[in-house]
Amino acid sequence: MGEKTVTTVEGRQGPTNSPIADDRAGEREPGRLRRLRAPRRPRLWFEILLIAVSYWTYSLVRNAVPEQRSQALRNADWIWQAEHHLGIAVEQSVNHAVNAVTWLVVGMNYYYATLHFVITLGVLVWLFRRHPGRYAATRLVLFATTAVALVGYYFYPLAPPRLMTGGHFIDTVAVHETWGSMASGNLKNMSNQYAAMPSMHIGWSLWCGLTIFALASVPWVRVLGLLYPAVTLVVIVATANHFWLDAVGGMACLAFGYAVAWVWYGALPYALPRAVATGTAPVLPMKV
Repeated sequence: MGEKTVTTVEGRQGPTNSPIADDRAGEREPGRLRRLRAPRRPRLWFEILLIAVSYWTYSLVRNAVPEQRSQALRNADWIWQAEHHLGIAVEQSVNHAVNAVTWLVVGMNYYYATLHFVITLGVLVWLFRRHPGRYAATRLVLFATTAVALVGYYFYPLAPPRLMTGGHFIDTVAVHETWGSMASGNLKNMSNQYAAMPSMHIGWSLWCGLTIFALASVPWVRVLGLLYPAVTLVVIVATANHFWLDAVGGMACLAFGYAVAWVWYGALPYALPRAVATGTAPVLPMKV
């Protein structure tokens, strides 16, 4: 992405990827709101606290949603039938094929259990260090995506394929006795098992992938960014934790997250300045 420049208060040039806002538009915008929307350098202690509290709140709300087993199973039957009508109901075949290769399915169990935490936090740290001007807006996408997912969990309880009655899916965690899901094995009582729609494994992994692809400078790293959500899609289906359509729900939530960031900042996060130097006048992109 090509770099442009903005002029700081002292007259020096600082890097940015964002067009300079129209001064007259800025005068019409309330000063307090304009300061809130301006890219700024994140504070480490605040971000650590915010992420910890936010994830705790997310887990609390998600698990507080009533486990509506009967409705969740009916919804799962409806999703499964809808996928048959669409010709995409191949989850069972993928699940059985992967389960036949022990080393592969065990690896997928651990992938499902860990990488959505590790890589998401890793991308946040990378943004904080290398793209501080874009950090808050990109983090807003992630938080808005997660928040709207909670609405889906509440209003559309859905059983994962492995819990369907007569679905003949294999719970790969239970069969291979691996710790691969908070909703299986000894940890199943700690998580709402009927909150499969939307899939936040897809929402978060696609957020990571798009962020890496948009901002990384090394070509092979950008390719890995795109591969990550693709592999995650295979994993959530192979382990019978989600339907394909759960992934579509995750993508829809992510689209909502980007829309929220665009409305607030006037542009997608990746178009904001990479760095915000001390003493730099607030710069916002023009709304179109």
